[in-house]
Amino acid sequence: MKTLPSLFLTCGLCIAAAAPVAASPISALERGRYVCETPGDAAGPAGRHEPDKDFRILGASRYVSDEGSGTYLRTGKKVIFTSGPRRGETYETQRSNRFLRQLDNEGRATRLRCIYHGR
Repeated sequence: MKTLPSLFLTCGLCIAAAAPVAASPISALERGRYVCETPGDAAGPAGRHEPDKDFRILGASRYVSDEGSGTYLRTGKKVIFTSGPRRGETYETQRSNRFLRQLDNEGRATRLRCIYHGR
């Protein structure tokens, strides 16, 4: 009879070991307005505003922009717009959770950056 409890214990450990674990924790961005820009140059302003890329983060992993609204998923440092007009766009948090850098299809940083500007 001693083998039956140890068998259950062994099976329980196997199931626990096989359970999927998220690679990064799911979280949300700071609610409010994000203003997007590309870097400027020494002869002009530090950044060039890209108003068509601006967006606002709402509650429940939702965003809204001039083109419409949708949802996003944030896991660790990555932010992926999963529905709406920005579907497929990917960003990575930089320096703080209030500074995002857009990534290209290969996962490399582009020149576009979006900075939190409050509610």
